[in-house]
Amino acid sequence: MQPANLLLITLAFAAIAYGLGYFRSRTLAMPLGGIRHLKSLPFYYGARAALWCGIPALIVLALWAAFQGKVIQTLVIGSLPTELLPANEGEASLLLSKISNVATGALPKGFADPAIIEAADRLTYLREQSSLYMTVLVVAVATLAGFIAWLRIRPTLNARVQVEAMLKWIFFACAALAILTTIGIIFSVAFETLRFFHKVSFIDFFFGTQWSPQTALRADQVAAQGAFGMVPLFTGTLLISVIAMLVAVPVGLMSAIYLSEYARPRVRGIVKPMLEMLAGIPTVVYGFFAALTVAPFISDLAASFGISASSQSALAAGAVMGIMIIPFVSSLSDDVINAVPQSLRDGSLALGATQSETMKKVIFPAALPGIMGGILLAVSRAIGETMIVVMAAGLAANLTANPLETVTTVTVQIVTLLTGDQEFDSAKTLAAFALGAMLFLATLLLNIIALHIVRKYREQYD
Repeated sequence: MQPANLLLITLAFAAIAYGLGYFRSRTLAMPLGGIRHLKSLPFYYGARAALWCGIPALIVLALWAAFQGKVIQTLVIGSLPTELLPANEGEASLLLSKISNVATGALPKGFADPAIIEAADRLTYLREQSSLYMTVLVVAVATLAGFIAWLRIRPTLNARVQVEAMLKWIFFACAALAILTTIGIIFSVAFETLRFFHKVSFIDFFFGTQWSPQTALRADQVAAQGAFGMVPLFTGTLLISVIAMLVAVPVGLMSAIYLSEYARPRVRGIVKPMLEMLAGIPTVVYGFFAALTVAPFISDLAASFGISASSQSALAAGAVMGIMIIPFVSSLSDDVINAVPQSLRDGSLALGATQSETMKKVIFPAALPGIMGGILLAVSRAIGETMIVVMAAGLAANLTANPLETVTTVTVQIVTLLTGDQEFDSAKTLAAFALGAMLFLATLLLNIIALHIVRKYREQYD
């Protein structure tokens, strides 16, 4: 059984345990004169039974789902003949991918070695057995734990305290999981980045102006070492992001000011939902719009003025990306402006200031920390966008500041480097982790700068 289906079954068992615990507590309370003689409300007895039933089963399910893949892969690799055993992690990854393709039917068995076919059959068998054992174990744990919880219900049991204690530990585990996930991401990216710098010079990566990660298979081939200069990628990312923000920030901020301070309620009720509909459009649709409409229009317009422009340009991608980001800036800025206390508006108007002066000198400075947060979210959205850049700006890593030329971004190259079956011991694949680490540091620096600005103005208006 699939883990998702097993999760639903576990939740159903927990719901049944809740009902049984609830009605057992009421049944035990009847001879004593009613539920007022219970130490806790029946709800807590039911919640305690549900938690006892669900938590152990979910832990077993999570651990099994997390480790079964690695264990099965180890058993499959160990069953191969000696001559087929991989020499490194890269070969192991490619070999497992081939075995998995044969097992799923993506690769016909007639094109594979007999040992690979046997390993694919073993992989299928182990997956089926693992799914069966996981289902039996999870159901058994849920049933046994729920029965024990049901059996231990007593009128003198303080179920409320136990439920609150368990919920406290659940909340703590969720918070710790978020922190540990962040730490794990940082360490995994950092580890692969260090492996990359063992293969490529630190100076070449940070100061190189050529990006061509296609390494050759043999050392005697042309461009066997590749070129891993990140400058063109970050220049393209910065260029497209700046164009997008030049479109999104003024339009989004001005629309938020109009909707929050000047628009009538009826106009606001119509315009704001229509503006926020832009956020629900898939990015691939924006990409089609940029590639089929905006980019040719910019190219033809530039040609009419005698200016050379590529059919794919940073200006087209940045402009459409800016349109996509407008709802982020507008909606968040509108909410922040509306959150400014009405007393500030009334005080400013009472002193003789006009509505525009009140907006410029009172409301906008007071709302600036929240507005900066919205702009930061928009910048992060622009930096991480991929589809629009691929379709409207291209894949060429050109070092240029001309918005009419083809450029690419860091995220596009990360996707390109990690597409398909890759060996995770080559400089080409490890370059994706190095780019990700640099992008993380750049975003972190941006957040620190914005946090400094937010704190400066927040201290002034708190």
